[in-house]
Amino acid sequence: MLAPQVRYVLVDLYSRRITGSALSLTADADLVCRALRNALETRPRDGRLMFHSDQGVQYKSNKYRMLIWSYGVMQSMSRRGNYLDNSPMERVFRSLKSEWLPKDGYGDFSHAVRDINQWMNGYYNVYRQHTNNGGLSPCSHEEKWQQVIAVS
Repeated sequence: MLAPQVRYVLVDLYSRRITGSALSLTADADLVCRALRNALETRPRDGRLMFHSDQGVQYKSNKYRMLIWSYGVMQSMSRRGNYLDNSPMERVFRSLKSEWLPKDGYGDFSHAVRDINQWMNGYYNVYRQHTNNGGLSPCSHEEKWQQVIAVS
């Protein structure tokens, strides 16, 4: 079976929607930069954006810091050793592992990419209910917010 894949996702804390992702066989600055670009292409940038992460070396790299600076994104990092700062991300990965990933892994990397993207963009964002969203999926929660904004 294929060696473990490194998955990287960005989650909107308001709706818990996965907004950007990237998969690789190595965790490096290229991986997080690809995921951030992916997220920025899918989200409106009509206000200030903040990106929160742990203190991993890839988030401190010049390549990554230049990318967030070029998009005008504010960077925030967890306090050292405070695992609760990253609990929404840990919850996403727990759901992925317990609800979707095959126990024996994937036979090849391209199959892993297709399957995990199907889970994120299909099931997780569109159908999976979240307590944080009052039982709505991330997409439904965002749609509800858009209706509120339209009325205002």
